[in-house]
Amino acid sequence: MLKQRVITALILLALFLPALFASVDWPFVLLTLLFMTAGAWEWGRLNARGSLTSLLSAAIWFAVGLWLWFSDWYTLLPLLFWQVTGAFWVLLAIAMLQRGVAGWSAWPARLRWLCGLVLLMSGWLALVLAFVRGTNFLMSILCLVWAADVAAYFAGRSLGGRWIAVKLAPAISPAKSWEGVAGAMTGVLLLGWVWIWSDRQWQAADGSLFTVLANGGGLLWICAVIFLCSMSVAGDLVESLVKRSAGVKDSSALLPGHGGVLDRVDALLPTLPLAIMLTMAF
Repeated sequence: MLKQRVITALILLALFLPALFASVDWPFVLLTLLFMTAGAWEWGRLNARGSLTSLLSAAIWFAVGLWLWFSDWYTLLPLLFWQVTGAFWVLLAIAMLQRGVAGWSAWPARLRWLCGLVLLMSGWLALVLAFVRGTNFLMSILCLVWAADVAAYFAGRSLGGRWIAVKLAPAISPAKSWEGVAGAMTGVLLLGWVWIWSDRQWQAADGSLFTVLANGGGLLWICAVIFLCSMSVAGDLVESLVKRSAGVKDSSALLPGHGGVLDRVDALLPTLPLAIMLTMAF
């Protein structure tokens, strides 16, 4: 399993890094669009859509993404769009985690399916906007999510259940603890402070997310970073809930050793639109 994970990760890096640092935009945009199209296909399978319907919906999703990119229409999306998207993500996460697997299963399958496709598109559009803004900005968002995941893992393994006996979401993801969440928040705050220092040292032209948020002052910066960290955790839990509802361990087997595309981007899907929302607001 570890060997498969490493090989898959190396292949993904070999594709992702050249596209990220290419002198033109289209390699990154096309690569991420294909990647997220696979996620759209997985979403159909997780929500009781047949094989043909899942493939057709993914193809239509891809075509819509291409149109939005070629038309440059995505660059005209106002702050209100991201505010509505962000508010929807927050309310959806609260409702889903409160009602649990049974509550999600009670939703009409078609509504669940369409809702996910829309959120996938908003996540991809936010990813492209972050990329257009600058590599430093995009990587700061990605690293926020990755740091939260890694810090939560190690804090949960070493401290989970020692301070708070009640698990974070035992019916959805029994291994996750409140100590893990505290570790994730501590990790992203430390990362943010280091990143801001680095931006100032190197006078980064395309300021990171952390530097942009710092324009609101220290207290607001801390609240914003903790909020984004919390939503990355919520994104992970939401996808775990959906998989439990579907009765599967992974969203697919497209990425050997890692599961599926949705297993890799679950925490990013709410974080990216919210990061764009906060950036435009600040």
